[in-house]
Amino acid sequence: MKKKQIKAKQPFLIIGATITWFAVALQLYLIILNRVESVSETIIRFFSFYTILTNILVALCLTVLLLKPNSRWGIFFSRPSVLTATTINITVVGLLYNLILRQMWSPEGSQRVADELLHVVIPLLFILYWYLFAPKSGLGWKNAFPWLLYPLVYAIFVLFRGALSGFYPYPFIDVNTLGYNKVLLNCIGLFIGFFLLSQLFIAITKAISRRNTNT
Repeated sequence: MKKKQIKAKQPFLIIGATITWFAVALQLYLIILNRVESVSETIIRFFSFYTILTNILVALCLTVLLLKPNSRWGIFFSRPSVLTATTINITVVGLLYNLILRQMWSPEGSQRVADELLHVVIPLLFILYWYLFAPKSGLGWKNAFPWLLYPLVYAIFVLFRGALSGFYPYPFIDVNTLGYNKVLLNCIGLFIGFFLLSQLFIAITKAISRRNTNT
């Protein structure tokens, strides 16, 4: 990476990591403040949201790349496949919220701030970081398959825990309301969408790599 890119990258990492940790901490504070269950159950539910888990992943990625870029974890998070997969996941967070969930409620005050940061500002920031600074070489179409593991494990977790607790973090996977058949169809649709989005990002990386090779 060129020296100018490295200098530009540092403030980006500082701002991104700070905003993301702040948004996650603010959402944790708000969910505990407005809880209807015990603190322990509320915290478990907090970590049951795909939004929260993915934003924490983004925060960890940015923080490690800022503070320990040459460490084992820094090298891991610098890999094109890891950075691209993280970008796809945070993009899914933004798309699902703004296309499906935004119309279902109207948060105000601090909750509005947390929501906009987690679902709009941070996804856009990380997509921009990925576009500007992430290495793009070495990705192939087959990379999209292992990237499905994270949403698959998440879906299994929330459905299993929902069967035990009755709590489902999102309406489109709420078995209590929709039943298993409809939820499974929704999950299949989401996996297809995730896979197609992955193919789009891979196509973008290939186009950028070709352009860089020709310049």
